[in-house]
Amino acid sequence: MALNIETVRRRTKLPRADGRLKSFSLGEAGIYYALAIIWIVLEICTQFLGVPNFLDPANLANIFYQSSFVAIIAVPMTLVLISGNFDLSVAATAAISAACVLLLSDVVGIYPAMVISLIAGAFIGLVNAAIVQGLGINAFIVTLATMTALRGVLLIITGGHTASANDRELTLPLKAIENGIWVLPNLWWCAGAVVLASSAFAWWQKSHRQLLLMAVGIVLFAIGFYFDASWALAKPVYYMAAITAITYAVTRFTIVGRRLQAVGANSEAARLIGINVNRYRVVPFVLNGLAAAFVGLLFAARIGAVLPNAMTGMELTVIAAAILGGTSLFGGSGNVLKSVAGVVVIYSLINGFDILGLGTSYQGVIEGVVLIIAAAIYTVGRRRKQA
Repeated sequence: MALNIETVRRRTKLPRADGRLKSFSLGEAGIYYALAIIWIVLEICTQFLGVPNFLDPANLANIFYQSSFVAIIAVPMTLVLISGNFDLSVAATAAISAACVLLLSDVVGIYPAMVISLIAGAFIGLVNAAIVQGLGINAFIVTLATMTALRGVLLIITGGHTASANDRELTLPLKAIENGIWVLPNLWWCAGAVVLASSAFAWWQKSHRQLLLMAVGIVLFAIGFYFDASWALAKPVYYMAAITAITYAVTRFTIVGRRLQAVGANSEAARLIGINVNRYRVVPFVLNGLAAAFVGLLFAARIGAVLPNAMTGMELTVIAAAILGGTSLFGGSGNVLKSVAGVVVIYSLINGFDILGLGTSYQGVIEGVVLIIAAAIYTVGRRRKQA
């Protein structure tokens, strides 16, 4: 008997094609409201205590720089979670990539070493996907085992010591990728251009938000004529912005995003309506490994050396940020913009506590509490929807 797509969608709660949401409701924009409140409270606290202002442009630029490494991984991690899977091996993958590029630069040269490191990251993601999809083993167990194995490999190739290039001159092209500042000529015009581009996508999708986005973009351009606000940001921030924008556009405005959500929401129903489930679960793993390898290159360029325990715990920060942004642990829903906002929330709290003199020792406490609260809010909300 032929299946009606709308019937399957209705019975399995697959996402609809129009995707119209209450964009400014607490449920949809809560992470942005939380970020705004945190910034305002921390600014008031710093003003009251007479310490450096939290909302100083230089400090905000520092927060975005600190967030960029984690956010670059959080974007594809969101895709993995939406597809209904999990990946705990990203930090170990990044550490392996960093060690490979430094150790291989003396042997094959820096450019081949960079290519090999990126391929290794993508291959690790492919192996994870092959085991999870091919053998049907739970992704949590597979990626936990991969993480442990990669940490062991890292100990072997480094001999338990710090890994670095013998000839530092060879790594100058690598450093050029991460080091340096690019200045935004006019922050208001840049923001206006992004919003107008979003309105163009909304018009293409016949969304009800196109007029609102267009109005906001025009207002931002008008403000730019009166206030020339340039902003110096580190290169990784631009990488983060580009990766986030491209991924958001693909997942939000193309059929790829809807199919990915369908696979995560109900893989069997997605298969019945003709979606290649394996493809939509394998590709996110590969992209996740590739992004982790790229972050490894940035880390190697920034530090110039890699310890065997480098970036330990980053995977938990990545997952905490995605969950904080509303990505479902059960698959089927998520938003890369909100995941990046979740990363910024975490690092805003860490930065603010540091300015207030509480120190970085509270970082683990912050991540743990944020993860529990976010998971609790999502779980309670999901139960109410099912009730």
